[in-house]
Amino acid sequence: MSTLTEVNTSDFSGTLSVNNQSPEDPDGKEKTVITLEEITKLLPHRYPFLLVDRIIEYVPGQKAVGIKNVTCNEPHFQGHFPERPIMPGVLIVEAMAQVGGVLLTQLPDCPGGLSMLTGIDKAKFRRPVVPGDQLVITAQLLGVKRRRFGKMQCLAQVDGQRVAEGELMFSIT
Repeated sequence: MSTLTEVNTSDFSGTLSVNNQSPEDPDGKEKTVITLEEITKLLPHRYPFLLVDRIIEYVPGQKAVGIKNVTCNEPHFQGHFPERPIMPGVLIVEAMAQVGGVLLTQLPDCPGGLSMLTGIDKAKFRRPVVPGDQLVITAQLLGVKRRRFGKMQCLAQVDGQRVAEGELMFSIT
């Protein structure tokens, strides 16, 4: 059985074209912002299943940080739960996977097609996510195997507090 290898990011030549730049981070690197319109060019998801509103930080081949604004108008809150709306954990995981998907679509030497979630390890849910919360989701690439499989460490936070985390595996087609 082969193991995941670290991604070499020194020669990244991704295809993402973004038009927004934010100020430099403490390391002196510019943070790339990816808008909703640009996300829809990278991911096949659409409302009501597009669960990323913006990428607020993107480091090619390494990590992406996205946000999801949770509103009471989302259809899952009608039944989960009418008296006390709580975002389903499976949708939090899906939001983490979509942030990871943005990162995977830009890897060099990968097919660049559809990335599909194939596994979830070490998933933990720490507190409910409710309408009015803003999920801040970080996906850190751990490695890619044979340019076909990826593994990421993902973390979802609200107001700086962990709400969910886990390792997500992807098939890159």
